[in-house]
Amino acid sequence: MEEERKREIATFRFGVISDFVVVHQLERGERERLLKEKAERQWAIPYSRRTRISVSTLASWVRRYERSGRKLESLYPQGRGDIGRSRVLDEEVAQMLINLKKELPRVSVQGLIEELRKRKIIEAWVKVCPTTVYRFLKGQGLLSPSQEVPKDRRRFEAELPNDLWQSDMMYGPTVRVEGRQRKTYLFAFLDDMSRLVPHAQFYLSEGLESYLDCLRQALLRRGLPRRLYVDNGPTFRSQHLSQITASLGIALIHSTPYQPEGRGKCERWFRTVRGQFLSRWRGGEALGELSQALAGWLQESYHPRVHSVTGQSPLERFSSHLECLRPAPPNLEDFFRKRALRKVEKDRTIALNSRLYEAPVSLIGKKVALLYHEHDPGRVEIFWEERSYGFISLLDQKVNFRVRRNSERTEIQSEDKIWHGGKLMFRKEEPR
Repeated sequence: MEEERKREIATFRFGVISDFVVVHQLERGERERLLKEKAERQWAIPYSRRTRISVSTLASWVRRYERSGRKLESLYPQGRGDIGRSRVLDEEVAQMLINLKKELPRVSVQGLIEELRKRKIIEAWVKVCPTTVYRFLKGQGLLSPSQEVPKDRRRFEAELPNDLWQSDMMYGPTVRVEGRQRKTYLFAFLDDMSRLVPHAQFYLSEGLESYLDCLRQALLRRGLPRRLYVDNGPTFRSQHLSQITASLGIALIHSTPYQPEGRGKCERWFRTVRGQFLSRWRGGEALGELSQALAGWLQESYHPRVHSVTGQSPLERFSSHLECLRPAPPNLEDFFRKRALRKVEKDRTIALNSRLYEAPVSLIGKKVALLYHEHDPGRVEIFWEERSYGFISLLDQKVNFRVRRNSERTEIQSEDKIWHGGKLMFRKEEPR
């Protein structure tokens, strides 16, 4: 399996088990409840048609991650040991079960299992769990919905600062850019326990680059959260964002689609922004002025003011437990680099974003990983088999034109001097 696929699967697995590894210690009953809850959920598993994860599989992922010293590579997929052996609900049995349910819509789950045995679709000795069949049929939308039961929604609050950040996007006012009016987008992060805003900023784009820029500044200002609760939009579902948070040990949690209640604190803060900040905004100014005004309002008005729910100001409540905060690593920028897989050509070149780079000779013909920032094409680090080979240089064909290579000597010529046999000589001198 390719390295990129393995990393994507490992990032997904970290997101699933993050509740068990970012919290210092869970009580046994709480741990078992979480395992059962995650096993009952449906997941969009990368490169798999399956939507369920068993309790034993979840527990094995947690063990592997902890025993490896919390390395993301420990969650890479391993080869299956049951290749060649059929499962109870393979594709043929699943399709027959769907057809049978449509044929006999009023028959119970246990009755469907008996009918499968009677028609010899499954052997009499094969054990089929009714719960497995029930979950499968429910996932296919073949079970008639019972009377609607109100959902058990409960108000919650994180215990400590940086335990949980909520994040979302709001449409902002228009600003003047090069003589034209442009729409703005406000990205913001809110600490669930204190209601402090680690960072918020207006951008001209609602894309991933804007969100990552806001996230980077929030981490530098207030440290690393243990969990990040976001929407289900395309920006928040980015694989790049998932890899960044997983590498930093941050659990990325997505809210249930079409149910914004879970991000209620962030939505309530947006209402405060509209009522107390944007209502006084004159409009028509530049983007930088809008973001500076927001930063000033946060510092002078929002953070020092006593919150109506907590009874403390966000800044005071956040600062009361500074010993619990995890500072951002010194090399935080490196965690935000993009990753690309390339093969080194025979002439040592690698193409990346319409530019050519030169790789070490030892990597010719090998498939390598490149870590880079789009805004800094001069710093591209090359990896092979998870080992760094340093930063590669942009190709300078004029310099290569002067380099002669053979098995015995290398000569680099210029207008007035020449390297010969490892010795620098002027053109007037004759090689000895």
